[in-house]
Amino acid sequence: MAKWGKCDFRQLENLQKKLDKLQKVDFEKFIEECAKELAARLLAKVIRRTPVGKKGGTLRRGWTAKTEEEAMFGSGKKAMSNNDALSFAEGFQVNRIGDVYQIEIINPVHYASYVEFGHRTRNHKGWVPGRFMLTISEKELDSQAPKILERKLMNFLGECFDA
Repeated sequence: MAKWGKCDFRQLENLQKKLDKLQKVDFEKFIEECAKELAARLLAKVIRRTPVGKKGGTLRRGWTAKTEEEAMFGSGKKAMSNNDALSFAEGFQVNRIGDVYQIEIINPVHYASYVEFGHRTRNHKGWVPGRFMLTISEKELDSQAPKILERKLMNFLGECFDA
C-alpha cells in the first residue's frame, strides 16, 4: 500500500467547534440590536436637525415623548443629546414582519408633519417650506447603514470565532 503522508486535523476540529458555537448564537437578538442601533442613529440625526421654535424645544422633545403633553410639559427635561440616543433606543420595540424588522419612530406633536413637509401661511397666500428633518436623516442613514451593519457583523463573527 502507498503511504499518503501525515495530516493534522486539529485545525479542522477547531473550525468545527467554532461553527458549533456560531450555530448556538441567538441571531434574532443580534438583528434586533442592529435595528436598535440604526434607530438610535436616526433619532440622533433627526433630533439634531429639528428646529427649536417658539414653543421652546417641544418639537425636539417630541421625538422621545410618548404624548404631545409629555413633549410640552414633560418634567422639564431637555432634548436628548446624541449620546443618550443609544440608551434610549434600548427601550424600542422591534416588530418582525416576515423578513423585515421594524422600529417605529414618531413625533406626537401635532404640528410635526407641518414642519417636516411644509404648510400654508395663516393668511393662505403663501407657503412655508418644510424642513425635512426626518426625510433627510433617513436618506443619510440609508447611505451609512451598509458600512455600520458590516462593521457590526464583522465584530459579531469575530467574537464567535475567537477562542
